[in-house]
Amino acid sequence: MFPSRTLKGRGAVSRFGSAAGRDRPPWRRSLRRTARGSPDSAAGAGGGAEGARSLILEAARPGTRTLALFLAGTAAAAVTLLLPAVLGRALDALLAGEDAGRWLALCAALAGAAVLCDAAETVLTGTLNSRTAARLRTGLVRHLLSAAPGAHRFSAGDLVTRGTLNAAHAGTAPSAAASAFAALALPVGGVVALALLDPRLAAVFLAGIPLLALLLRAFLRTTSDCVTRYQHEQGRVAGRLVEVLDGARTVAAAGTYEREVDRVQGPLPALSRQGHRMWHVQGRSTAQAAVLVPLLQIGVVGAGGLLLAAGELSVGGLVAAARYAVLAAGVGGLVGHLNGLVRARGAARRLAGVHALPPLRHGTARLPDGGPGRLELRGVRAVRDGATVLDAVDLTVPGGATAAVVGPSGSGKSLLAALAGRLAEPEAGRVLLDGVDLAELERSELRRAVGYAFARPALLGGTLAGTIGLGAGPGRPDPERVAAAARDACADTFIRTLPAGYDTACADVRLSGGEIQRLGLARAFAHRGRLLILDDATSSLDTATELRVTEALLGTVAHTRRPRTRLIVAHRASTAARADLTVWLEAGRVRAVAPHDRLWQNPAYRRLFTPDPYSDPYSDPAAEAEAP
Repeated sequence: MFPSRTLKGRGAVSRFGSAAGRDRPPWRRSLRRTARGSPDSAAGAGGGAEGARSLILEAARPGTRTLALFLAGTAAAAVTLLLPAVLGRALDALLAGEDAGRWLALCAALAGAAVLCDAAETVLTGTLNSRTAARLRTGLVRHLLSAAPGAHRFSAGDLVTRGTLNAAHAGTAPSAAASAFAALALPVGGVVALALLDPRLAAVFLAGIPLLALLLRAFLRTTSDCVTRYQHEQGRVAGRLVEVLDGARTVAAAGTYEREVDRVQGPLPALSRQGHRMWHVQGRSTAQAAVLVPLLQIGVVGAGGLLLAAGELSVGGLVAAARYAVLAAGVGGLVGHLNGLVRARGAARRLAGVHALPPLRHGTARLPDGGPGRLELRGVRAVRDGATVLDAVDLTVPGGATAAVVGPSGSGKSLLAALAGRLAEPEAGRVLLDGVDLAELERSELRRAVGYAFARPALLGGTLAGTIGLGAGPGRPDPERVAAAARDACADTFIRTLPAGYDTACADVRLSGGEIQRLGLARAFAHRGRLLILDDATSSLDTATELRVTEALLGTVAHTRRPRTRLIVAHRASTAARADLTVWLEAGRVRAVAPHDRLWQNPAYRRLFTPDPYSDPYSDPAAEAEAP
């Protein structure tokens, strides 16, 4: 007869749970703590309750839907609280033989209003949750792209889990937060209504509230830990799965299918334990609430019956009291709904853990017009995973010159290339381009000035023309410019053999490693900046193709108006020989900067390209000590 607000996914239960976690310290301290922790640990997987709340409230910024949901929830609570009183008055009027028509009409109107408010809440909750989840996903991607590449330890699979499943769960929290006032109105209003009927009825109900509060407190504490660990194990499974799928050819070649299946499924027992633990905690709390809540309701109805027998309460008053006891006991129904709210908070903490990554800051400076592209590293020190990779690096590459960076594996060549274009931040020192610190440059100014080619370029942009055109910057690239860059990178020939040519979708074509590298080089050639950095970008090319690409690279490229400064991470002596100067790295320091033919006099330098000392007939320790 009465529309129960306590038995639905919305209403008193979910709204009360949203307000339960309101008293928290400032969120910024939580984000700082998270930034210092390991993001892949069970504890560090979250971003702190305060940071999670701030993240959600920012994503669900106040708007028409949030206000409408708040008003709909408040109106629904008011209707639900009025209905028992009006129904009781109608019943008393009927028993007394009076005209109860207006009271019955009012009951019908309130019941209809409750249905409309419930429908409005359903629609608004769904749209608000979906929009909030979308904003959380967008914000996560934006923040990841604003941070220095590789500055975190999140696996690809873990990030996918956080950006999809966790964002969807976190997106359900704002609707409960928007209804916080209405959440308090139903249980509190039920107790107040009991007190208005007779204070003794409220006293009977309040006698059991301490036990109910202890039950909910224990449930929240245990469930929060379960959810955090469960979501962490989900991320581990996803991370391993993406890793195996990415290396499927290696797995097939090694014949380690069963071993990799076992490794991917390794976290499943821990995931299962946490899942069973959550169900056990929820079942136990539900059973406890199922015993306590009916006792409170029976106590109120029993006390009301005694008051009715004593003539101190009408029949309609007893019916209203029974209904208000149900509403007041709605707080006990939180056991089932708090599980979802705790899951949303845990998911938001995982998102906040990603947002705790420090973004790459940019200034507002501009480069001088017509600068030659002079690159300088002054006292640069870079640390990775607690180890110093580059230390006290001082280097100057004159504008328009080509510098080849060589050195043994682990000497810091790729990190130096990343620092030179500010894809990474040094712990100390400065990197300057034409006298301007890269950290002071405006973001778009920096990216217009520096172009990159990598050993494993990502084919973004949709089509082959699109992936090459990324080097030309925002907007639709000039087809002639794209084709000229492809010709310089020796990619034009194989592109034109495809049925759709430059309009071929990247996902629809299988390319060799060398062809992918040529597309990456074409993208770099389409860039018109003053500094071009190649990080082992020709390693998969055959000798003849590399020669042609290098000639285009080191000469005045046909579609550009002037030569550019080039920094090339090289592993072949032929590449270093064609450069103007060679930067020899060893143990994270610059051992020498000189032309290749001069460094070739040093046997240690020659061994970089001929690792077997017996293959070098010129090996001479005395000469090594004397040579540069």
